[in-house]
Amino acid sequence: MTVASMLVARRGRGRLHLTDWLSYLYLVLGIVMMFGPALWLTASSFKTKAALQEFPPSFLPMGQKEVAVPGRPDGLPIFTVSKPDGTTAELALLRRIGLQGQFVDPKAPEGEVVRAPMTEVKPVREMHFAFENYGEPLRRFRFDVFLENSLFVTGVATAITLLINSMCAFALSKYRFRGRNAIFVFILSTLMIPISVILVPAFLVVTSLGLGNSLWGVILPPAASPTGVFLMRQYMLTIPDELIDAARMDGASEWRIFWRIVLPLAAPALAVLAIFSVMWRWNDFLWPLIVLSREEVFTLQLGLASFQGELDTQWHYLLAMTVITLAPVVAVFAFLQRYITTGIASTGLK
Repeated sequence: MTVASMLVARRGRGRLHLTDWLSYLYLVLGIVMMFGPALWLTASSFKTKAALQEFPPSFLPMGQKEVAVPGRPDGLPIFTVSKPDGTTAELALLRRIGLQGQFVDPKAPEGEVVRAPMTEVKPVREMHFAFENYGEPLRRFRFDVFLENSLFVTGVATAITLLINSMCAFALSKYRFRGRNAIFVFILSTLMIPISVILVPAFLVVTSLGLGNSLWGVILPPAASPTGVFLMRQYMLTIPDELIDAARMDGASEWRIFWRIVLPLAAPALAVLAIFSVMWRWNDFLWPLIVLSREEVFTLQLGLASFQGELDTQWHYLLAMTVITLAPVVAVFAFLQRYITTGIASTGLK
């Protein structure tokens, strides 16, 4: 059954059955809950700083209409003003004195000046996309450096995580030795240790090795993951031992068996672990905050924190850069999502 046929399938032969309405309502609510926040974030990233502070908020990036007037360096805002004769017109605000505004016709700015209380005029709004929210931070806050650092950390850390966890899982799933299960239980038990308990010892080890203020100090400590070992081991248990025994009879080394036979067969589990690792490393904030103190080695998450000052937060820049940080994770997920169901189902997770 295709996705299209599944979406239009219904229980009733003629009219929609009650269960059809409930099913469609459930699907619509699920879509809104899953994609609504992301769509709102994307739309808000194109709003100006003033538009973000409006209440009630609007979904689309709306802003006050402005018009260029000769002799004025900046555009003048447009308001709907009631004239003394009872008619209304869209006039430009020339100046404001207290609660009184002076308005002129934008087509004839040298003409008659209309005075009206600011409480009786209505701003004219139009859709306005603030593309400068994306360009300005890249020029002012070295976000290109932050992006390069995050790409390096995520790529290298994911590769090391896949290699280390798959090698450990191969040993725990395909070798028979005393204490194998005890070692596996010990690895899983580390999941119950709070991250706050090991932060200080891990930081002392990193600084003693000279990796402070280094991207390698961010990459190496969390490279081995008990979650990754569990995922890979459970999947490798499904690989027949006869394949490995046949390779050994043909003279293949253990490394060749691991590299040429086990890893290709474990591709779905590797894809799932790669997605998890990319999300962990890309969104990691606490550990880079502890290890890194120089701006030239900041990751994107630390760069986003620079928009949050003690007295003011530049939300328009923060939202725009957040959208940029989401793009690589979404791309990786879209590329590897076809392996998720196979990989997780085969590891025994529900």
